[in-house]
Amino acid sequence: MKETKKIFITVKTYPTPSKKYEELVCTAGITEDGKWIRLYPIEFRKLPYDKQYKKYDWVETVVERNTSDFRQESFKPIGECKIVESIGTENNWKERKNTLNNIKLYTNMKKLITDSKKPKYTSLAFFKPAKISDFIFEEQGTTWSREENKQLELFLPNDFKRVEKLPFKFKYIFEDDEGKISKLSITD
Repeated sequence: MKETKKIFITVKTYPTPSKKYEELVCTAGITEDGKWIRLYPIEFRKLPYDKQYKKYDWVETVVERNTSDFRQESFKPIGECKIVESIGTENNWKERKNTLNNIKLYTNMKKLITDSKKPKYTSLAFFKPAKISDFIFEEQGTTWSREENKQLELFLPNDFKRVEKLPFKFKYIFEDDEGKISKLSITD
């Protein structure tokens, strides 16, 4: 079923090559009624510049449930994402914080993992670490692998410049409110 949603963009991943799509950009945010939503796929770099939304923009788009993705928050955008409003950083991010105030905030990894396995699970969440102990960047080279390169060459039109591979992987190590240490990648 198609429906129009207004979404506050909070996540936008770096483009990566794909077998099915030319390149993938996963976008996620919060709907007006405070629910997480994942928009996928979006051919972001093919959008006209004035349609390329940023994080912390409100966008409006028609969506339908992405039945090829088991995660309940996954929807396919149908047509364009219209930028409705950009939320700035004035007053110490006051308006951004107010927009996100009613979203469940996790501070405990065990609770987040438990909730992710429930029938009405979540695959997207806000998490606030008790302590961030390290930020790691690892070199990964600037050349796409043979398989990734093959995907790019097969699917990219001649006039579409391939995205450059980031030369680093980024991770951070943190503790939750019980002192449990975790290490997660950053793809945003």
